[in-house]
Amino acid sequence: MELAQLRYFVAVVEEGGFTRAGARLHVSQPGVSAQVAQLERELGQRLLDRSGRRVTPTEAGRAVLSYARAALAAVEGVRRTAEEFSGLLRGRVALGLVPGAAGAVVDGFDVVEVLGAFHDEHPGVEIALSEDTSERMLAALLRGELDLAVVGLAGEPPPGVSCQVVLDEPLVAAVRTDDPLMAAAVDGGIPLTALRGRALISLPRGTGLRGVLERACAQAGFAPRVDFEAAAPAVLVRLAARGLGVAVVPSGAESGAGTRAGLGNDTASGSGSGSGSGSGSGGLCALRITEPGLTGKVALAWRTDGPPGPAARKLLGRLRSGAPGRPAP
Repeated sequence: MELAQLRYFVAVVEEGGFTRAGARLHVSQPGVSAQVAQLERELGQRLLDRSGRRVTPTEAGRAVLSYARAALAAVEGVRRTAEEFSGLLRGRVALGLVPGAAGAVVDGFDVVEVLGAFHDEHPGVEIALSEDTSERMLAALLRGELDLAVVGLAGEPPPGVSCQVVLDEPLVAAVRTDDPLMAAAVDGGIPLTALRGRALISLPRGTGLRGVLERACAQAGFAPRVDFEAAAPAVLVRLAARGLGVAVVPSGAESGAGTRAGLGNDTASGSGSGSGSGSGSGGLCALRITEPGLTGKVALAWRTDGPPGPAARKLLGRLRSGAPGRPAP
């Protein structure tokens, strides 16, 4: 069995045919077909169904496919790691971000600025950025699909993941100044139970803020009624301003602008003492949530055993040095 055979097999599956796979690999179609046929003979299994208009993997082919991809990824990792140790830092770093994190600056933590300076120093390093929910990014970290991530925390990080908090803000309820909820406010705050039965506007499931909201409501004996979801606090605030419900957002997001609101688009964790002014703008008022107070956290996350390659470890050091706070347990 040769790596070329695995590479051709994977390409045929992904392209749906031998001709397109050959064009992708710059190899003739008969050459691709011959190599895949040889692989099937060596394994004693038919890996591809050639009967339809599109070539598809058989049951055996689907089982083999993940191992073939893993083998190719491992070989590529070996090559890149060896290059990284050659003197000039090279390689690829996969960095996940909660939506909005790249455009925010919080307490001096500026992801774009750090990445720009890192690229100037190490132009041979490829940095792949992606955005997703915190839940999926933490899982991707543990699977090795991401090297680093900026995530919202809904409690302690999972085993095997270390974090350094870069943002810790109280969560508030953004409501219109004519909302009946204002009557329940005392010193600019409302108890969490005041949200029972109210139409809420929140980030989607899988985000840190949504997780802490659901957990806190469950502990208070009720399930939150979320009528509207959106991926950014600014949108949540606009929906609240339209009178469509109560938006649960990080403090500062009710202004509809600002860097903290941008970075807070997937925050949340824990409970603690919240703080807020109860003052509003544009017809909205931010009421801090009390009993319990909820806080939102955004953190830089990495596997506890460290990223595997020198490039990722170097970037982690740069990001940590530019981030406020201390590592979370």
